[in-house]
Amino acid sequence: MRDSRSVLVLTNPYDVTADVVLRLLAERRVPVVRLDPGTDLHTGASLTATYRTGAQRGTLRTASREIDTTRIRSVWVRRPSPYEGPPELSGQDRRFAAEQALWGAGGILASLPGAHYVNHPWNNRAAEFKPVQLSTAQRCGFPVPSTVITDDPREARTFAAQQPGGVVYKPVWNTPYRVDDQPHSVWVREVHAAEITDAVSACPHMFQAKVDKAFDVRVTAVGDRLFGVRIDSPDLDWRYRQDLMTCTSIEVPASVARAVAAYLAELRLHYGAFDFAVTLAGDWYFLECNPNGQWAWQPAQTTAAVAQALTDQLEKGPDT
Repeated sequence: MRDSRSVLVLTNPYDVTADVVLRLLAERRVPVVRLDPGTDLHTGASLTATYRTGAQRGTLRTASREIDTTRIRSVWVRRPSPYEGPPELSGQDRRFAAEQALWGAGGILASLPGAHYVNHPWNNRAAEFKPVQLSTAQRCGFPVPSTVITDDPREARTFAAQQPGGVVYKPVWNTPYRVDDQPHSVWVREVHAAEITDAVSACPHMFQAKVDKAFDVRVTAVGDRLFGVRIDSPDLDWRYRQDLMTCTSIEVPASVARAVAAYLAELRLHYGAFDFAVTLAGDWYFLECNPNGQWAWQPAQTTAAVAQALTDQLEKGPDT
């Protein structure tokens, strides 16, 4: 008998990457509910959970469906909008409503009984901290570039002066930033000790020994399935001018695959987008792992394979 339980996809309405997987789920006749809780719960959708001794019930109502939340087989936490409160409210009233939505609706959606999460939102959040990524990568056997995260300018300058191949700066979080009221990205860039000023004391800064790389690699992990793409770019940060980079499939070495599996297991992830810098000697240096990284920009064959793997994860539901 076909499992009639639904897959819940939490994402914003502009997420075209999610559409790729949704089409595959539809082809397999898997019921799907798409929800952007940060906005939809202010525009007609509603969410209820009831807790009694020995029992939990829940109902999600959207414009077209009513779902028993105990019958949700999988939850794909893609790119939902932030909880910002109803737009008709302002000031502290809107902030209060946003906080209540985060801790209320967000809590309900993160504790659906028996659901399989890809990934669980709390595991996603924990895995987004750069210090957590680096310490986990070390324990799992990845080579890691020498790194310092500090708000002490002296420590930063000393570290930079001690790296014979130079250092790069990268933010510890991709915080939205504006210059002249226009969105501005903070790219990874090379810095010298003399450039590091006392402004570092304003917040933690991350400085990392520059890897003398031959190319970059993105490894997209979906469960135990790995999809490697070699990235050749003229830029230190290949995201800067993606129109100039070239991507080709690459085999993931067994040692890297073992470390990826250990990393996912330790942080309780079913999906991860790993970035590596690969040297001429063939050493794969771990740079970061985005637990919810984009993947549909990769070559068509890789994108299709990742989509199939994600669809398999969501269709199977919780392990039994």
